Amino acid sequence: MNKFRILREELKEVAERALEDYNRIRAPEAVAKLVKIKDNLLYIEFSGSYCETCGLYDWIEDFKYVLEDIGVKAEIINVIEPEDPSDDRRIGVFRVEDINTVAKKLQNNLSMASEST
Repeated sequence: MNKFRILREELKEVAERALEDYNRIRAPEAVAKLVKIKDNLLYIEFSGSYCETCGLYDWIEDFKYVLEDIGVKAEIINVIEPEDPSDDRRIGVFRVEDINTVAKKLQNNLSMASEST
């Protein structure tokens, strides 16, 4: 199997775990979903009734902190704005700093979770 494919699958698992944690705490005000993975970039769509005047970008930045909480270092490299100003969706683009580290941390977290059950 292609090494990149393995890392991509592990990165997808990390993203799904972070999305679950993010949405459990912040939905329905802000809901995040995975749009795509390209190399080490996560494209995450944010939508909801979040208060734009209260810090729209804070809702997006929070996803970075959720990633950090599960041991993944990432940075926001772009926020894609909608063409239609009435559209409440934004796409945050997150660069995962080290995919190999992500894979190891995910495997360790999954191992610890299975040992505790």
